[in-house]
Amino acid sequence: MKVAVIGGGSSYTPELINGFLERMGSFPIKELWLMDILPERLEIVGKFAQRMVKAAGAPFEVHLTTDQREAVRGANYVTTQLRVGWMQARREDEYLGRRHGLIGQETTGIGGMAKALRTIPVILKIAYDMHELAAPGALLVNFTNPAGLVTEALSRYAANVPAVGVCNAPITTKMSILQELAKAGLTVEPERAELDTLGLNHLTWHRGFRIDGEDVWSQVMQGYIESLRSGENDAWDVGTIETLQMIPNGYLQYFYYTDKKLAAQEKWPPSRAEKVMEIEKGLFAQYAESDRSTPPEGLMQRGGAYYSTVATQLLNAHYNDLGETHIVNTPHRGAVEGWPADWVLEMPCTVNKSGITPLPAKPLPMACFGLVAQIKAYEILTVEAAVHGDRKAAYEALLVHPLGPTADRVQPVLDDLLATHRAYLPQFN
Repeated sequence: MKVAVIGGGSSYTPELINGFLERMGSFPIKELWLMDILPERLEIVGKFAQRMVKAAGAPFEVHLTTDQREAVRGANYVTTQLRVGWMQARREDEYLGRRHGLIGQETTGIGGMAKALRTIPVILKIAYDMHELAAPGALLVNFTNPAGLVTEALSRYAANVPAVGVCNAPITTKMSILQELAKAGLTVEPERAELDTLGLNHLTWHRGFRIDGEDVWSQVMQGYIESLRSGENDAWDVGTIETLQMIPNGYLQYFYYTDKKLAAQEKWPPSRAEKVMEIEKGLFAQYAESDRSTPPEGLMQRGGAYYSTVATQLLNAHYNDLGETHIVNTPHRGAVEGWPADWVLEMPCTVNKSGITPLPAKPLPMACFGLVAQIKAYEILTVEAAVHGDRKAAYEALLVHPLGPTADRVQPVLDDLLATHRAYLPQFN
């Protein structure tokens, strides 16, 4: 079996290596190809990955390449974890929002749109290479943000390549709930629990939790609301959570508490990108240590908790036809009654050898659906803008986004976006 990782020079890669090593008994990978367009990053991360695998008894080979087509050729699975423009582009996305009085963030608002415009053509090219060169039925597993929006583009412009979008937010929420239940005296292994969530990537609402098939959501909500009332948890106001009886994805704070988030931006630097730059500087120095064969503890500061768990469990479930339930991004195909069937949603799906099958799900209440519909309209328009270099679609995407500029400011903001990232937006030039 061959697995290709596009963006193999990422600081996340060592965690992914650990995930593959832990599952060698059920996921018999033979070749792992790490591909990156930056030779210096690939050299550091790749050589570290090779030392990790060697220390584990060399159960598979790690190949390094800057040639995307060579990495994809014959691959059974291709994962994408890339950042067009690297961390500096993320910093530009953040400050692009800040200088226009808008949310500056890598997946939400103007920053998320800028990243999507840079990223979608690159991911589509990977899918096209897979269609030509990968093993029949090879699965593309995308971790690149904005994951849901990228998956929307794949479903519309590369539908002949099986693809799924994955995020670590659902498993992080699941593990957090299990930790709180353990504090209350109920210790449960993760494989016995299932989280019910629905929405778009970074725009979901968690609304159910089952242990061995039994719904315990009322207990979860009671504990969660008590934590808000006591001040132990200050993520949300009590009234909103009591009304919804759901736990929103953390990124919804940008929509529910916009003024608070804007005020926090005024305290920059450092922005999140600037913090990550410093973290990565230390990580790469440690990865380069010739005697190191285990990931440093500082890797968790990078973010992306449970990344390797999500990635390798999904591939393992697909390869071994396990029929497990995973929360992923995929077109729901009518699983949510009354919603357009071609919408890519983040929701529970069955994963087996035949692919990703969305499970029937009750629609969200109107208070949530209204926001979902707005953001989905923005996503579809952004896909059109990214694929065709369509400035009108880009304008309309900013116009419909609830975190976008006022109508009379759309053009200046769009002009700034296109100028800031001109080097990575050839479709507009």
